[in-house]
Amino acid sequence: MKNLRQIRALVISPALLARTLCTCPTFSLKNVTKSNFASTLGDLRRHISSADFVAVDLEMTGVTSAPWRESFEFDRYDVRYLKVKDSAEKFAVVQFGVCPFRWDPHKHSFVAHPHNFYIFPRQELPADGPSYEFLCQTTSIDFLARYQFDFNACIREGLSYLSRRQEDEALSRLKSAYDAMLIDSCPTTKEVKDIPLASMADILFSERMKIRFHEWRGGLLQERNEVSHFNGSLTDSEQQFETIFFKMRPALTLKGFTSHQLRLIQEVIRKHFKDLTYVRAYDENSILQKLIVFVDSEDDKIELMREVKNGLHKEAEKKIKAAVGFRQVIDIISEEKKLIVGHNCFLDLAHIYSKFFGPLPPTAEEFACHTHKFFPHVIDTKILLNADKVLQQLMKKTSTSLSSAFTLLCPEIASSKTSNSVCQPRVDVEVQVDDMRSSNWNSGAKHEAGYDAFMTGCVFAQACRHLGIDFESASPNENLAHNEKLQKYVNLVYLSWNSGDVINLSNGNVGAEFLNLNAYMKRFAKISYPNIVLIWGFPSKLKAIDIKECLCKVFGVSSVTSIYHLDETTVFVQFSKAELASDFLVLKERLESSNDPISVLHPFSKLFEGVNTHAAGYEIYKEICGSPISEVSFSEQAEAVGIKWKTRLLDSTRALEAKRHGQSGTEIERVSYGSKDTEKSEKIKRLILKTTTNQHGNACGLGDLLYGASDPPREEMMATNL
Repeated sequence: MKNLRQIRALVISPALLARTLCTCPTFSLKNVTKSNFASTLGDLRRHISSADFVAVDLEMTGVTSAPWRESFEFDRYDVRYLKVKDSAEKFAVVQFGVCPFRWDPHKHSFVAHPHNFYIFPRQELPADGPSYEFLCQTTSIDFLARYQFDFNACIREGLSYLSRRQEDEALSRLKSAYDAMLIDSCPTTKEVKDIPLASMADILFSERMKIRFHEWRGGLLQERNEVSHFNGSLTDSEQQFETIFFKMRPALTLKGFTSHQLRLIQEVIRKHFKDLTYVRAYDENSILQKLIVFVDSEDDKIELMREVKNGLHKEAEKKIKAAVGFRQVIDIISEEKKLIVGHNCFLDLAHIYSKFFGPLPPTAEEFACHTHKFFPHVIDTKILLNADKVLQQLMKKTSTSLSSAFTLLCPEIASSKTSNSVCQPRVDVEVQVDDMRSSNWNSGAKHEAGYDAFMTGCVFAQACRHLGIDFESASPNENLAHNEKLQKYVNLVYLSWNSGDVINLSNGNVGAEFLNLNAYMKRFAKISYPNIVLIWGFPSKLKAIDIKECLCKVFGVSSVTSIYHLDETTVFVQFSKAELASDFLVLKERLESSNDPISVLHPFSKLFEGVNTHAAGYEIYKEICGSPISEVSFSEQAEAVGIKWKTRLLDSTRALEAKRHGQSGTEIERVSYGSKDTEKSEKIKRLILKTTTNQHGNACGLGDLLYGASDPPREEMMATNL
């Protein structure tokens, strides 16, 4: 029956054919590989040029290179960026979805053109370095497989690419190589050094070549004087020479010679034939040729070298342009300065920058400013869903995931059926793929980058309508990116895949206060980073409740605000005061430097069991996250990065101590790090002893002993990964 409908479609009128195709909601989106990329690129350029916005989505081979590189609640914005940077640098993009949306005033709907590009970082250019490497996360690969990802199409037919940095480097390398080739082809007198004829074989070979070239040259001159037709098919008995035309000049190809023999041939030409020159150049099949070319004069030789150089540059540009591959799509989007729409898209942007522009900058602020130059208008649909009150009310308790938002805001498209959803009014979206169009299209290919880009664009279109944007009355020349109702959302994106931090791509500023995100931010506990201590390498049998018990016995029941596990041997501890974080590190250092029985009996002995427990402030965590190394456990990572010390005191410790006791920073440094005979050192010893003797009764915290009073108890709050 399906075949019958297709046959009928071939004989009916184009108008009826168009109407027939419009009723079909099941055709697939545009899949693009090496075989159809060239033919697709021109159409895509036109679609992007006429689009009101372009939605994008990426599928990657993984997200986190180690468990502790997950995005945690305790991650500060600069650490979140370092984790995103690590992800974008280590994993590959295997599918890139691009979907231009254009408002059609005649049909009163958007027309979407979903494209699904398979990409693969194949090495297309010869290079000195190793081939590309990337990580694969098993959960991500399994996820792709469950949604019928075509790995064969990706690896065998996927589009390769070069970043702009790689393209510049490739051009530079090729230019240097070809310049060296030209110098070798036509060296100056100073550069020429006689090659010693080390053997009788070299002498005989050189003489034989001299005779052969003399005969060939003589034949050319004789034919010229006799005004006879030149025979271009002349070959010698050894099949090593063939006369051809090169750049409109007679030339002799050299085949089957060793590199040493070719050097001897060059010397013969330089010494004995002023009207012959040795040239290396590529033919029309990009195969390197070695030629002896006849020239009329020195000026003709210079002109020949210029022509060869131009040809080599064109060949280089041709190869590099072909190797640029998929990046041409990114260049089109960037050049058109269209509004880019993504869903929770900071990681996508980081991948785009890393793959197609160059190495990621070291800081989030620099990344934002550089990205803004390439993509001046970006919208994160997750920002819209969380920040606008109308959309918040619509979403209610529904997840703001792309799939949930699409189902709620675009029910007719999501189900391909008429819906009585309360989400009114709705924006109609028609899909066009090549010659097929549909007003109720749904390929059903969730988690395929092209379809996810389509869903993202549909969610954005519906969100715009709920924001009060009237596409019907908009001027054809109006730029949607400059619409006043969107301005407070443009270029604001979530900094990580599960955080409340928002970064402004226009200026690099970070903060949630840009938008009305109070309700959303209530999900995230307030974190004071000076109060945080990182502890790692303790016995894996210890849990958060055990660690908190140890700390509260020393510092008081209200001293610890929250404890968060990075992995089974690493925790963040947030103290109620920054002073307590400093005191903990000082006390840990003292206990570890002492071998007396007091240290063994101390409540911390359980935490410091063994010799591998380390502790430091938050900046050390940032330093470790910034390393390109990714060991499985955080303890192994710290060791690989080169963390050898057991305890790193906070930089603020000396200042806090000085402020508390009215001493200078130098005096405090001497007390904290210096002689054990000081009054402060003796006091710490007494505190250690007193705390130890009280460990089975009510805790007498170090803070109480130092300051004379303890804070009132606070409710225990354990951090939760949201």
